[in-house]
Amino acid sequence: MNRRMWLTVFVITLLALSLVMAGCGQGENPGEEPAGENGESQGNDGGTVSIMIAGSDSEVNLVTRMAEEYMNAHEGVSIAVTGGGSGVGITSLIDGDIDIANSSRPMKDEEVEALKANSGEDVYDVRFAVDGVAVIVNENNPLAELTVEQIGAIYRGEITSWAEVGGEDREITIYGRQSTSGTYVFFMEKVVQGDYSPEMRNLAGNSDIVEAVKNDAGGIGYCAIGYAAGEGMKALLVAADTGSEAFDPTILENVTSGDYPLTRPLYQYVAGKPGGAILDFFLFETGDQGQNIVLEEGFYPITTSDVEFNKDALQ
Repeated sequence: MNRRMWLTVFVITLLALSLVMAGCGQGENPGEEPAGENGESQGNDGGTVSIMIAGSDSEVNLVTRMAEEYMNAHEGVSIAVTGGGSGVGITSLIDGDIDIANSSRPMKDEEVEALKANSGEDVYDVRFAVDGVAVIVNENNPLAELTVEQIGAIYRGEITSWAEVGGEDREITIYGRQSTSGTYVFFMEKVVQGDYSPEMRNLAGNSDIVEAVKNDAGGIGYCAIGYAAGEGMKALLVAADTGSEAFDPTILENVTSGDYPLTRPLYQYVAGKPGGAILDFFLFETGDQGQNIVLEEGFYPITTSDVEFNKDALQ
């Protein structure tokens, strides 16, 4: 081999090695991608970072809007949001199928342990909005308020006519969520405090309950506050107990102060301390722009106690 041919082979070999070394530095974890200019999260070599989110039906519309607004400002990030219920989201996170689980309830101890066992990571959670679970009835129902105990008795099947709680002589139709729903669990623990009546009609989502109540003069249902506005139905005022003042969940101060008794934070869970694009998205949601979206979607902004709660994950 002459000197010219030897040099050609040497140069080609160097180029091949350079390409191999460049490929070795690429990562796939969306939580570890570096931030680009102006804080934008980008994939390596300008590629797209993909974040998968699933879970709570109460949160799905709100988080979808958040994701859309975030992606508009961050071309290097793709976020897919689906529902299915809080239980579905948490199971998917445990199985490693998604990056973020939306949940309208806290994770159970056994779920936390399962996630740690499967991923080897600690669980981190962020509160990004506040919800008042609304108890809704048909707009033609003259009743204006109920106590938590009265609502519980209705959902246990102990009260079956509106006349028993000061309303019309009309049979009550009970609408609720399916068992994978975080709202189903919250309402059972906070209000029903027992088993749901076997007569309860289990529906797939908030919108289904709203539509059912709109079309049923005797209907009662529960839903996230973001779904409780519109024609055909109304949210009842709710009192913590007999003799206490009843509060309207559609008034912000009633919920953020905790006066409305069916108030809860909305959560997002991840495996391992958030970083990269996931951390940036959390900061967007809990920042001014995200909290304005929370209000626009009919929910309520996080409180000072929620901000304190989030420090473990976000700092």
